[in-house]
Amino acid sequence: MRRPVALRLQAALGTLALAAAAGVVLTMPETASAAAGGATGYATQNGGTTGGAGGQTVRATTGTAIHQALCGRASSSTPIIIEVEGTINHGNTSKVSGDSCNTAADKIELKQVSNITIVGVGNGAVFDQLGIHIRESSNIVIQNVTVRNVKKSGSPTSNGGDAIGMESDVRNVWVDHTTLEASGGESEGYDGLFDMKDNTQYVTLSYSTLRNSGRGGLIGSSESDRSNGYVTFHHNLYENIDSRAPLLRGGIAHMYNNHYKSLNESGINSRAGAKAKVDNNYFEDSKDVLGTFYTDQAGTWQVSGNIYDNVTWSEPGEDNNPAGPDPQSNTSVSIPYSFTLDAASCVPSVVSATAGANKGLKVSDGSCTPQSPDPTDPTDPDPTDPDPTDPTDPDPTDPPSGTNLSLGAGADGSSKASGTSYGNVRDGDLGTYWSPAGTTGSISVKWSSDTTVGKINVREAAGSEGTVGSYRVVNHDTGAVLASGSGAGVIGFSPVSLEKITFEITGASGTPRIAEFETYAG
Repeated sequence: MRRPVALRLQAALGTLALAAAAGVVLTMPETASAAAGGATGYATQNGGTTGGAGGQTVRATTGTAIHQALCGRASSSTPIIIEVEGTINHGNTSKVSGDSCNTAADKIELKQVSNITIVGVGNGAVFDQLGIHIRESSNIVIQNVTVRNVKKSGSPTSNGGDAIGMESDVRNVWVDHTTLEASGGESEGYDGLFDMKDNTQYVTLSYSTLRNSGRGGLIGSSESDRSNGYVTFHHNLYENIDSRAPLLRGGIAHMYNNHYKSLNESGINSRAGAKAKVDNNYFEDSKDVLGTFYTDQAGTWQVSGNIYDNVTWSEPGEDNNPAGPDPQSNTSVSIPYSFTLDAASCVPSVVSATAGANKGLKVSDGSCTPQSPDPTDPTDPDPTDPDPTDPTDPDPTDPPSGTNLSLGAGADGSSKASGTSYGNVRDGDLGTYWSPAGTTGSISVKWSSDTTVGKINVREAAGSEGTVGSYRVVNHDTGAVLASGSGAGVIGFSPVSLEKITFEITGASGTPRIAEFETYAG
């Protein structure tokens, strides 16, 4: 039965339609430019979760570019921060091959990799009908993104219908400030929003919104899959979810300061020997928010400080053991990390201000007051750095200034079209150009000693403007991807000292013609 999801979704869409008809423009606030703060909950255990901290930062506007960034690393464990902006979908996500990746065309594939951060920036990142799949991987951070309408049946399908799915020996994942949503339940083609199975451990889901789905998520795919656990859920909004908020089979989970609203059939389903620690949550307008449901294999719970606002409870039965109407603890759970509880009474307001993508990465200070990321946190941008939202700050795509380091340097590349030369891209003459033999190829500028480069300007020859599609900028010395995206022009990145830099064209609308490959210190 999925009628409650469909009815509430219809009402929500009606509200948006009325707003559009009235000429209302719904805007999203500018997001942070990089992952801020640090992991919380069980993701801090087992050595901690830092994602790609300390690695190269690249920008991606397509799913293919995300895969290219993964595949361009020196190894499958080389740290990388991938900043994502725009809509990622089936049309711009293809499989990319390489020694440091194992990708697929119908999902964002984080398989057999480690030390990765994917963070939404700028005007936001939306993974539309395209799920994120984490398999045989560790130390992953996913932050400030929206994943919506991922289907397991119908068209198009992705990731088994999970918005974010983890399976097969996954360790240390922190998912923070995300919005995970569907448009119905299983009968409409959707599955879970946040699933963990087959030995997935040390995971935290924080400050996120999960809504309009038949299934919130599970920990363990069957009653015998009890190898998962050590999962923390805090300051999340579960809204208009039929069940699995979450379903927990075996293992330990800690749920605190979450707002559960309109759980239509059941909520936290602890079963098959699981232990759930449930602290200072706010349950509202919901049914059977805690207990063991749909099985005779019981789980347990420890409860403290929760508020049950208009919650109804079913009668106990052979396969139904609700914790209410007066929930009491029937186990004890020891939590190994430190945490500060907001009062349950303020959870709706603090979660409303902080949970979900594009909320400025705001968090609670433990006294019911939303806070922006700590400017003194060493992982945050330095407060003395240029403000990315300040119009007076230099834009990385502004025309470069200073000396064009390509003048007088060397050049080489992949096979060139007849009548063109590698040297034409570093001669200062827009009338000459290099062109690859096909629609893809690479051109490099090189020096005899280390040279610092922080910005390039790729200038297409007259008459071929706009031909260059997807690209990668590569440190040829190390193989590191310095930047990726689409379209020629000015491309900025963190300054790096190298002897050879390569502009690699991976897609084009025709045969590119590169008049100048200019390089600058910054």
